[in-house]
Amino acid sequence: MPFARITLRKGKSREYLAALADGVYQAMVDAFAVPPKDRFQAIHQLEAHELIYDRHYLAGPRSDDFVLIAITTGRPRTAEMKQAFYRCLADTLAKSPGIRPEDVMVVVSTSQWEDWSFGNGLAQMLEKATT
Repeated sequence: MPFARITLRKGKSREYLAALADGVYQAMVDAFAVPPKDRFQAIHQLEAHELIYDRHYLAGPRSDDFVLIAITTGRPRTAEMKQAFYRCLADTLAKSPGIRPEDVMVVVSTSQWEDWSFGNGLAQMLEKATT
């Protein structure tokens, strides 16, 4: 049930954006124990002056191809799972659409089951846990 917000500068092709979204999803399935078909993503494209980041803080050098991936997930993952996911994601995105690992930043946040509604005014995950 993770939700991924993918933020980058405007100007990439539809194919690039599809490869980026597909790569994020595939890395979550491969290394983050996300079930297939559990795909919820939003791509935010910003003007250059709207995406502000340090080109060298704790990694880098970052280029104009910098991408910020913020993932909100329901159940916590271990530190080992997160590290494996970060590596898998960087490798996957390097292959397609060709993003340098230095340009991939990830933030993972966790939430509780009652924080999610998948529609119909219900907290499906909370109800699933009590049945």
